[in-house]
Amino acid sequence: MEEPSPKELPDFGNTEIAFSNKTNSELKKIERLFRAMNNPSLVKIGSALSMLSVKFRVPFSEYLIKETIYEQFCGGETLLDCQKAIDKLHKYHTLTVLDYGAEAKSTEEEFDAVMMQNIKAIEMAASNNSVPVISTKITGLADNEVLEAMQRKETLNAAQQSKYEALVKRIDTICEKAREHGVGVFIDAEEICLQDPIDALAMEMMEYYNKERVIVYNTYQLYRKDKLADLKKDYETSRQKSFYMGAKLVRGAYMEKERERAEEHGYPCLIHTNKNDTDRDFNAALTFCVEHYETVSVCCASHNMESNMHLAQLIHDKKLDKAHPHLNFCQLQGMSDFITFNLAKAGYNVAKYVVYGPVKEVLPYLIRRAEENTSITGEMGRELSFIHQEIKRRGL
Repeated sequence: MEEPSPKELPDFGNTEIAFSNKTNSELKKIERLFRAMNNPSLVKIGSALSMLSVKFRVPFSEYLIKETIYEQFCGGETLLDCQKAIDKLHKYHTLTVLDYGAEAKSTEEEFDAVMMQNIKAIEMAASNNSVPVISTKITGLADNEVLEAMQRKETLNAAQQSKYEALVKRIDTICEKAREHGVGVFIDAEEICLQDPIDALAMEMMEYYNKERVIVYNTYQLYRKDKLADLKKDYETSRQKSFYMGAKLVRGAYMEKERERAEEHGYPCLIHTNKNDTDRDFNAALTFCVEHYETVSVCCASHNMESNMHLAQLIHDKKLDKAHPHLNFCQLQGMSDFITFNLAKAGYNVAKYVVYGPVKEVLPYLIRRAEENTSITGEMGRELSFIHQEIKRRGL
């Protein structure tokens, strides 16, 4: 095998490639939006006002949201609406992860409706070569009260047991449909008070559906002190039981909430005390997965430039095939284009999370991501600087 040349590594500072899919007017529009999002206080106030305005159906509120944050970060209200985004990403050699933005449902009818949305997404993915995977949230498929009881290791009563069995049937139906169509399923991570039963369910699905190839992925939140060890333990289990492991790696989206809950209830917080520890564990998890890439499919689901370069460098140094289906990157649509499109240009497997659904359904998801990427990670400031750089390069 020939020695890979240094130019094969992505150049995240190449703003011409990063924003090649944006017209001058589009670039100016996202500059205004990102400038607002770079202000944590403004994001906090705007998030609260957005939730209230949609809840109480304030005139034109949905229209304003659609024309700003929704347009930037969502594929549309329906799956059909997403086709335009899928085609545009494909034009720039970028894959799509379809993600129905529903979460925290409460009735069996709503849970069944979310399951059907997931199945329709799988069918649509199967008809698009550039959509290898969909994402699903267990909180959209089950009653949180049941998951919380299981987290506390309580014995479920008859009603709770029935609800849990219904959840297992729903996620099994989704995974079965995914295997039938050759599409992957990311099972999203949740808050700590719900996560243990989700982890167990994800492992159960992986054991059954990942015998021949990776269909099911669990999500590991590396801002948790215990998740690097859990990743390694799950890998050992996968080897003992002879199934492929799917690992989507994220930092985490509930940091402040988790710390407040731990303080309120007087138990040790599982979240790392500083960002350096989170970064260390995240990159160590990437390294571990690449070392075992033949039996582990990893997705670096991150907006962190250093971690994305870490994975690209690992692939480069080990002289691995950049297009290997077990070596993947992913960012949210509308964010970190300097990472996504430079990775795509360099030939790596990279996708955008294309969230879809009615405004009121996806707003909590979008607000959480806006807050996460503003006040916690600080990545928004770097993104804004690249946008300014491209505006200057174009002489606008």
